[in-house]
Order: sequence, then structure tokens, then C-alpha cells
Amino acid sequence: MFEISMAVFLIPFAAYLLGSIPFGLLLAKLFGGTDVRKSGSGNIGATNVARVVGPLAGILTLIFDTAKGTAAVWLAGRVTNESATWMMVAAITVLLGHCFPVWLKFKGGKGVATALGVFLALCPFAAASALLLFVLCVAYWRYVSLGSVAAAAAMPLLIYFLWAPRHAPPIIVDVGTLAITLLVIYKHDGNLQRLVEGTEPRFSFGKKKETE
Repeated sequence: MFEISMAVFLIPFAAYLLGSIPFGLLLAKLFGGTDVRKSGSGNIGATNVARVVGPLAGILTLIFDTAKGTAAVWLAGRVTNESATWMMVAAITVLLGHCFPVWLKFKGGKGVATALGVFLALCPFAAASALLLFVLCVAYWRYVSLGSVAAAAAMPLLIYFLWAPRHAPPIIVDVGTLAITLLVIYKHDGNLQRLVEGTEPRFSFGKKKETE
């Protein structure tokens, strides 16, 4: 158990603010002098940044968006002596910050990279497995959205079986993981509709093309 302090109450607030840093928007302006929200899909995530500005900006967006998810969960663990409850609170609120940032009128990214960072801190084996599934889907079908949704949908099972040898995760981790999965899938609603209609564009690193 850990002593409840002001720092514990600040965890959701701090995680949300960290998640709300719009790295994609900032890097697109730095590398391309453009507002990525007005190009491609209008999304501030790594895929759209890579398409609109270029691969380097996209890769850096991916790294920073992933890092903020990892940082939020790691810091919550340090402050609360590895409390699974508070680490999941940080995980969910950092993702909410990314998807619904107050600075951008609550119109943010789709949460895939930040969710990856969250699970890298919570369960690296599950995160690595989900990342492998994502890569295989994108490599075969070339739909980033399909890979993202597949990886998100698989995460509850991956967390359950890979949390620790012969140990199921705490119930709060199962519930939090399911909540994150549903949020990521919800943010891909438009992509899923286009996949069904056959109008979802395939991924490439070419600039100024339509994107997810």
C-alpha cells in the first residue's frame, strides 16, 4: 500500500496534460511549416504527418506520441509504488489527453502510438506482440487503420495471457485495457466505414496524398 498524497490526486491531471501535447502538429509545423489538420486526413497522428510532411516528421511523431504514453504510466508507477490502479488511471487519462486535447478543441489523434507506449510500460511482451500483429497487417494489406484496429482488438487477450507467467493481471488492468481498446476502435470509426465500402486508401510514404 502507499500513502495517499497530493501527488496521487495530480496523476490524472498530469497524465492528461502530457497526453494532450500535440507532437504531430508541432513537428509538422517545424518540418513543413504547415498545419497538418488542414491536409490529408486532418489527423495529427504519425501516419498523416508522414504523408503530408515526410517520413522523418512521421517517425518522430510516432516516437514522441509513444514516449508520452510510456512516461505517464512509468511516472504513475514511481509515485504510487507500482500501483496497478493508478498506473491504469494514468494510462487512460494520457490516452484521453491525446485523443481529446483541450488545446485543439478536443480534436486529437487516434491514440494508437500513445496506447502502444502505455502498454510498453504495463506489459512489454503484450505490446511487442500487438506491434508485430500491426506490422504484419500493414505489410500484407497496407491499411494502417486495419493494423491499428487489429492490434487494439487483440490487446485484452494479449494482456491477459502475457501479463506474467501463470498470473492473470489485476481486474483493473483487464477493465482498463478493454476501455483503451474500445476508445482506439471508436476513434477509427470513419476508417472502418471506408474499409467496408472499399474506399480506405492504402498506406505509402508519399507526401501530399490522401491518408487515413
